[in-house]
Amino acid sequence: MRISTKLLAAASVAALSLFAGPALADGEKYVIGTDSTYPPFEFVDASGTIQGFDIDIAKALCAQMKADCSFVSTDWDGIIPALNAKKFDMIVSSMAITPERLKLVDFSDHFYRTPPAVAVPKDSTVTDVAGLKGKAIGVQISTTNVTYVEKHFADSELKLHPTADEYKLDVAAGRVDAVIDDIVVLSEWIKSGDGTCCKILTALPVDKEISGNGAGIAVRKGDPLKEKLNTAIAAIRASGEYKKIQDKYFDFDVYGE
Repeated sequence: MRISTKLLAAASVAALSLFAGPALADGEKYVIGTDSTYPPFEFVDASGTIQGFDIDIAKALCAQMKADCSFVSTDWDGIIPALNAKKFDMIVSSMAITPERLKLVDFSDHFYRTPPAVAVPKDSTVTDVAGLKGKAIGVQISTTNVTYVEKHFADSELKLHPTADEYKLDVAAGRVDAVIDDIVVLSEWIKSGDGTCCKILTALPVDKEISGNGAGIAVRKGDPLKEKLNTAIAAIRASGEYKKIQDKYFDFDVYGE
């Protein structure tokens, strides 16, 4: 799952300067914002279509709500301000439900929960997290992983990257010693051709003060869409549709507790 001071400030201004528009009725169209650079949760395939676990879940929720949904890809660092500027109606993009974000947007119930992990080059001399002291750790900007490194790896050097793709390139090239992200994201990358450079060092303990209550769907403050989404999440869980989508991507229960 994936908060910077810049993001909070920009989003706060946007939230204060806008008024809530009329809620969309069932059967109308929703536009969904996502940062499509985070496989297997969201990515762009060879045909230019946005795909991934989050996208399939969103489609299932829209079908459950009898809504016509479309997707727009947007940069992660500006995704909350864009939501509050009404560029789209919700964010489905592996966004962790955190106290800081809850000041700016409302969230649905969580739809998955997974721990962070550390990946290092295969030839790294680092054998445990203690060995990361003084090492350069790459993370994507404006994610909860930044706060995690600042709190739990304060004696390491934090290196910020605009996208997950860029920290992957840097660890492969030896410009950083390790990277931290969601364990699923790192595991899928390492299994791919692009990730042959590296290995998972270890999963990390979940810090709920940082990563919140799992990944949820963000909507504007006070939007009744939140409750519609909660009803739809419960419905696809009960019908087995959630498990069907989960099994397409994972061989374990990604929903969590």
